[in-house]
Amino acid sequence: MTIINDNNCAWINQLPSRKNIKVLNKNLTCDYLIIGAGFTGLSAARKISELKKNSKIIIVDAQLAGEGASGRNSGYLVDTTLNDGFNSNKELTSYKIKTDIYKLGIEAVKKFISEHQVDCDWNECGKYFASSKIKDEKKLLNFSNLLSNLGFKHEILFKSQLNERLGTNFYNIALFTKGGILINPGKLVRAMINHLPSNVELFENSPLNHWQKNSNKIDCYFMSSKIVTQKIIFATNGFLRSMGIKSSYNFPISLTASMTRPLTDKEFSLIGKPKEWGVLPVRPMGATIRMTKDRRILIRNTAEFKKSLAMKQSEIFQRSKYQKIGIQKRFPILPENIIESTWSGIVSRSRNSSQIFEKINDNIYVAGTYNGSGIGVGTLFGEQIAIKCVGEKSKEIEIIETRKKPNLLPPEPFLSIGAKAKLFYERLRAKSEI
Repeated sequence: MTIINDNNCAWINQLPSRKNIKVLNKNLTCDYLIIGAGFTGLSAARKISELKKNSKIIIVDAQLAGEGASGRNSGYLVDTTLNDGFNSNKELTSYKIKTDIYKLGIEAVKKFISEHQVDCDWNECGKYFASSKIKDEKKLLNFSNLLSNLGFKHEILFKSQLNERLGTNFYNIALFTKGGILINPGKLVRAMINHLPSNVELFENSPLNHWQKNSNKIDCYFMSSKIVTQKIIFATNGFLRSMGIKSSYNFPISLTASMTRPLTDKEFSLIGKPKEWGVLPVRPMGATIRMTKDRRILIRNTAEFKKSLAMKQSEIFQRSKYQKIGIQKRFPILPENIIESTWSGIVSRSRNSSQIFEKINDNIYVAGTYNGSGIGVGTLFGEQIAIKCVGEKSKEIEIIETRKKPNLLPPEPFLSIGAKAKLFYERLRAKSEI
């Protein structure tokens, strides 16, 4: 598997350049090997180091650490989600378990930030599920009823209120939840890299070619080197399927997003000087959009099921046209050419929007498939799969393991046909919301 590091992501480009990046070029042995250096892998390494101070821990990533999905997502730390199959009281128990997991994820991130005094632009400003279609009121009222039954603070807002808060009159209705948090994902994952313990060794730009179980050990083969480990944790999220890990239960989706340059004082004044905010779509294929702390507009409004997990620059440029349209729809008063960067990323999804958290056998563990909620849940699952891997227990694991497990996917070519048809259908339904 070849992964390309691109330099398009605004979150990452705002950070200082890293030094002392090590590529795996020799044979090694270790007690614990973690594949994937995003929120999950880094959190797993940190937790194992805490529990097993004398163990040797290695993390290997196919690209630069933190610069996959972790560093290029939209920066939402969610307390609730709408478009995951839980939109009625029929699924109240399952939805509560899911929100309990989100709460634990927020607590895990908050604890890391507090312990290491991390500045990641943390803002407990809540989030909006918004639509330009007033007929989506019925869906939001059903969701409101569900949230009320679970004790989540929220409110329904209409056009004039939204215009005042967001600086755009595009939206006609929204449900605002107070528990959502916005962060800079690049700053957070970089802090996790910078605070790796001394008994954790990180290798980057070192893709895993193949692996095999050999008696009570795991042999992992890279470009020109080999690592033999006692235990392995797969924390590659969107790339689990390509590695043959739980491949009948997860599939990757390719997303693209764009971010503008900072708005000038005049431009910011024209849209009413709104405070930082984040909007998630009521319709699944609508745009995720936010106003950042430094007055940039971020928009993500494409999702595709692709054979190739690497997106060409020409493809990214084409997708940026959709983001330009989306920004112009919401802020026609702003200049047309204010997009500064456009990037792609991979998320992992399951058929029923549930996560993978599993001991495959005594040597092999996996955590991933966060269905777009990877900051909090990824951090939580990384810590907890580490606890499981070293043979210990926790109340968090007990809660995680009460969730519904991912449903079995149909075999190919039915998976590809079905996924593409579903995305096409949802894209048509959300055409006005890009």
